[in-house]
Amino acid sequence: METNNKKQSGAFRVLAIIAAVLLVFSTCRREDGHMVYPVAEWDKAGEILMHTPWEELFDGVAHPAAGLFEGYFDVDEAAKEHRNYARMLQRNGIHVHFVTDVLYDTGIDTLRLLAAKGLNYDISDLPNADPDTNEDYKQSIIRQMSRLDLIRCILLRPTIKLHPTDNNTGVEAEYIHSPMMNLYFTRDQSITTPRGHIICRMNSSQRTMETEIIEVCYHHLGASPILRIEGEGRLEGGDYIPAGTIAFIGCGMRTNDEGIRQIMAADAFGHDTIVVVRDHKRWQMQMHLDTHFNIIDRDLCTMVRSRLEAQPGQPEYNTCDIYVRAQGEKDYRLWQSELSFVEFVRSRGMEIIPIDEADELHYANNFLTIAPRHIMAVGGQSETYQKRLQEAGVHVEWIPLESLIDGYGAAHCMTQVLKRERCL
Repeated sequence: METNNKKQSGAFRVLAIIAAVLLVFSTCRREDGHMVYPVAEWDKAGEILMHTPWEELFDGVAHPAAGLFEGYFDVDEAAKEHRNYARMLQRNGIHVHFVTDVLYDTGIDTLRLLAAKGLNYDISDLPNADPDTNEDYKQSIIRQMSRLDLIRCILLRPTIKLHPTDNNTGVEAEYIHSPMMNLYFTRDQSITTPRGHIICRMNSSQRTMETEIIEVCYHHLGASPILRIEGEGRLEGGDYIPAGTIAFIGCGMRTNDEGIRQIMAADAFGHDTIVVVRDHKRWQMQMHLDTHFNIIDRDLCTMVRSRLEAQPGQPEYNTCDIYVRAQGEKDYRLWQSELSFVEFVRSRGMEIIPIDEADELHYANNFLTIAPRHIMAVGGQSETYQKRLQEAGVHVEWIPLESLIDGYGAAHCMTQVLKRERCL
């Protein structure tokens, strides 16, 4: 009797999933010119926030591991690649906002406040030093700085450690930077849901201050964030992928349950089904969900082969927990837990294009979808992978990113899509 009940329960779940598929993957109708916060990854991209790496990148490549990078790469070449990528997006009619441009145009008082947080005078070695006098001196310098030098302070975050000397001005210094070397991965400091922008809480100390810069950018662009992750919560943007009524959110190396709970509690997702994808491997090369799973269209996605073929009990085997709520309700309930992520994706009617290891290590999965079956992807992939995309009817614009990918990220990581044209 118990066995029959389990079978009936399983059959009911399958029917429920099929019904959801028919609801989510309905006929597509485009509303030309109607730009909204992203609802689905396959909708047409309209506005994107990016940051072309600048002087702050050098310290990171000088010791790549400490900078959270895979290896050394040429700073100037990286900047050229990034500018070229941005131009390719602009040629597709996408409006690209650049972080430094937004900062340059923001109010001078806001810029000075950010710079004051970045600039530090360490007077611990000075005898009889007065903290108030030291702070007044720092503020007087900041008030004299040009906008460009204020931005340098924000991005480089210099600490000037002062020492007494009998020569010249009576002080000398060591100069230490704590730069924003990962800022060009604008995917990670926030997520943009159908409700609006959520400011993340970064997992790595090297990246903590990046969120403040991005929050200032949003305020200047007239889009005040709706939530900031606090306390023990952790959230990074590479773990979030919107898919219509569904939100995929990775939980593992960089995002935790508390961060996800805060979003659901605040009703900030804007999706009625939340799929928490549990990463049991926790490997730097696959730090976020978008490094091993990505979406090209409502019925087409990619997944790296190691995850696609993993068996239960293996670190690469992804499970997922499904949280649901009725339309119009605020609170979510746990519907199913520890489901096979691969089986869940297939149950949604999605074809999965496999990505082999050599392509995976060349960031083949970290592409940006800018319209249904239209992606921007890292060049240099295998003929096999190119053929798979071609046979699936995918239009690919291959981007040369050989330097930038050594920072442990690629086309998807370098973009925060602010607005998309809804496809219903």
